[in-house]
Amino acid sequence: MADGYRIIGAEMSPYSVKVRAYFRYKGIPHSWILRNAASQAEFEKHAKMPIIPLVISPDGTGIQDSTPIIDQVEKLHPEPSIHPTDPVARFISVLIEEFGDEWGNKWMFHYRWARDVDQISSAGRIARMRAPTASEEQHEALAAQVAARMVDRVWFVGSNAMTAPLIEAGLQDMLGLLDAHLAARPYLFGARPAYGDFGLWGQFYEMWTDPTVGALIGGRAPNVLDWIHRMLWPRAEGAFESWTSLAPTLMPILTKQVGRQFWPWTLANETALRDGKDEFSVTLGDEVWTQKPQKYHARSLGMLRAKYAEIADKKDLDLVLAAAGCLAGLRA
Repeated sequence: MADGYRIIGAEMSPYSVKVRAYFRYKGIPHSWILRNAASQAEFEKHAKMPIIPLVISPDGTGIQDSTPIIDQVEKLHPEPSIHPTDPVARFISVLIEEFGDEWGNKWMFHYRWARDVDQISSAGRIARMRAPTASEEQHEALAAQVAARMVDRVWFVGSNAMTAPLIEAGLQDMLGLLDAHLAARPYLFGARPAYGDFGLWGQFYEMWTDPTVGALIGGRAPNVLDWIHRMLWPRAEGAFESWTSLAPTLMPILTKQVGRQFWPWTLANETALRDGKDEFSVTLGDEVWTQKPQKYHARSLGMLRAKYAEIADKKDLDLVLAAAGCLAGLRA
């Protein structure tokens, strides 16, 4: 394995394609290996958790969880950097990465399994991935198993009869905001991809491959569609922008999506876990969101706080975060 990294993942995993896009941008030699029966032995040898992607380094070390993977590899391959030079934009990029991973996944998972057409598409593709040589009869049976299992798991991301309208309205609002922001630049933070691009893009790429959201993106958000295509093989086309340049169209995303939706949810989720609750409710805007708490999100919030704590001069950043509704809880 001395000739490069090995990424064991899946095309239908937002976190897998996120890591693959990062490796492509950095020009790091790697092999893309589909997670199925053929790669299971290698996966079990190096994985500590049953999740993808799994990155196996040239020295044979296994790394899991997309954000720590990128953080660790970035230390070894710092150029071209994925972190904006402007200190405010730099942390906002980190916050957007967290938002994409944790809130964007709710959009993706809900839409993928909420309607028959998306269930048929997704279950069929997953079944082909797992058993590419299966007969049609075997394929149909496996696809039915996949659909039954995944539809039953939408509760995990908080998708239910009460939250579904909020999830769908939020995604459609985000499409408009994101399309406006990308009208003047190829990537979220300027002319090259940033940390935040990879986290948010992984979820949008997956949604674009599914029938319902794919149609919404194709019909309503041409700049988002171009960004989705561009991020498959991202490249530096120029410099990062300053926060002053980005703010007119990025601040509405930060305020309406991160500050009003994601941030109250992530703090409420953490409180519910701390208090040992089986379910929690939080008011997001004018709507009430109810779901079971999720342990991983409290861990990722802790990692975000640690990155915030490392910033020496937070004065200008705190003004932006407070205005967006994202400062409370970061100092905990």
